[in-house]
Amino acid sequence: MKLLEGKMAIITGAARGIGEAIALKFAEHGANIAFTYVSESSEEKAVMLEQKLTSSGVKARAYKSNAGDFSQCEIFVNDVLREFGTVDICVNNAGISKDNLLLRMTPEQWNDVMQVNLSSVFNMTKQVIRPMMKAKSGSIINMSSVIGVMGNAGQSSYAASKAGIIGFSKSIAKELGSRNIRCNAIAPGFVETDMTSYLKDGEGAEKYKADIPLGKFASGDDIANTALFLASDWSSYITGQVISVCGGLNI
Repeated sequence: MKLLEGKMAIITGAARGIGEAIALKFAEHGANIAFTYVSESSEEKAVMLEQKLTSSGVKARAYKSNAGDFSQCEIFVNDVLREFGTVDICVNNAGISKDNLLLRMTPEQWNDVMQVNLSSVFNMTKQVIRPMMKAKSGSIINMSSVIGVMGNAGQSSYAASKAGIIGFSKSIAKELGSRNIRCNAIAPGFVETDMTSYLKDGEGAEKYKADIPLGKFASGDDIANTALFLASDWSSYITGQVISVCGGLNI
């Protein structure tokens, strides 16, 4: 059973990690995919992902676009609408971390994290709600973090940006619910991606796993399965919620 047959999904920051896992999962369930990448170093992976998605039988295209830049988002979504005709699902996944103790954090580090993690969600949501309002349907999924729920020493900028996503998501759910547009957030815990590869083995990994009731890190599929649920009609009566996919870390 394909849960997203005929749907069109935008996913930001999907050349690798969680975004890539979501793109592959959505395509497996019949969605056409437009996804972004931002750096030249990601271009080869983006092209490979586009080919993999297309070979699965859906329409897919990679776009080089910075979700943290409002004008680039406007151009990107307009290009997507010309190419695909509509937008049914938007996954705001693009994100970075520049962790540092507050005493050592620079304004540049703070601003970079806010721009990529939080402003990008505003930028993209602002663009996709117009076609969604016209269709009187849509699902917006914003990638927060368990750190945005709990906070963490040395991650004040990351925590603030991810907590901001939660408040934004709840507000948009209230604004657009009458138009049948849903907005939810996913709060992953530690996920096995390039960003957390330094935690994969050794004493550091065991220390973190000891605090997780399920005793392991999440896979990209764990997050992608949750995104699939929120994108599909199976969650048609769910909006304004934060689903923690963290193995019980925030209990």
